[in-house]
Amino acid sequence: MAGANMKDIKRRIKSVGSTTQITNAMQLVASSKLRKAKERVERYRPFFEKLYQTMAEVAQENTDGMSVYTRRRKIKATLQIVIAGDRGLAGGYNANILKRAQADSEGRNVRVLAIGKKAVEYYQKRAYPIVAQYQGVGEELSISETTEIGEKIVALYRSGEIDEAIVYYTGFVSPLQQEPSSLTLLPLDLLGVKPQGRRTLTEYDPSPQAVFDSLVPTFITGTVYGAIVESFVSEQAARRTAMESATDNAQEMIDGLQLQFNRARQGAITQELTEIVAGAQALG
Repeated sequence: MAGANMKDIKRRIKSVGSTTQITNAMQLVASSKLRKAKERVERYRPFFEKLYQTMAEVAQENTDGMSVYTRRRKIKATLQIVIAGDRGLAGGYNANILKRAQADSEGRNVRVLAIGKKAVEYYQKRAYPIVAQYQGVGEELSISETTEIGEKIVALYRSGEIDEAIVYYTGFVSPLQQEPSSLTLLPLDLLGVKPQGRRTLTEYDPSPQAVFDSLVPTFITGTVYGAIVESFVSEQAARRTAMESATDNAQEMIDGLQLQFNRARQGAITQELTEIVAGAQALG
């Protein structure tokens, strides 16, 4: 009986040990991708900040509110751009951003532009109207390749099919902290933003409105790209943390099973010695 129990414990130790090897390997892979993703975020942020300030400067000159991208209108349809991961095993990364978008969709006529396999699967199961879907783009996506997404959003807004566009992404705070976030892309509200640095007298040709309208697609593309980059680095950080925790838990389980095995083995030895002593006494 004790021998059978010991064999069962040994099988469990071996199984958990195999799991530990997998989670440890996934932790190392996530750490490598996290480092590269952080470098990409650091390279991109200066570009976005400059683009944002340029848009704010032009907006200060275009105060008549005649741009189609800044004019407020009745919200009949909302486009949610939801960015999730292509894989699981990342703790609450995917669930948190999907819950955030789902909560905001209550009471709205929503259309979805899904980025990431998990976002696509989530909205397909719930029969949401998906205007476009992109999978496997987070790791190698370039800003030029994001142009298609930006142009899609702008085209839907200009045609009147949507009246606002909101992007849902996971902001990277630190390797241990990621925050589900949302940002309204359209209509734009930049009039309250004060441009940084020294203002220079600029003449816009043919007009500030025309320059502003021509920059909006680039701005939308850059913002979406930044959200995808932030989400990807957050995903890797969340996965590394989850796999580190899983590895630690598996090691604790192995330690507990090893303790059970040692106790079972000691019990078997004790029982065998007791039987030998009892047999010797009977013969004597």
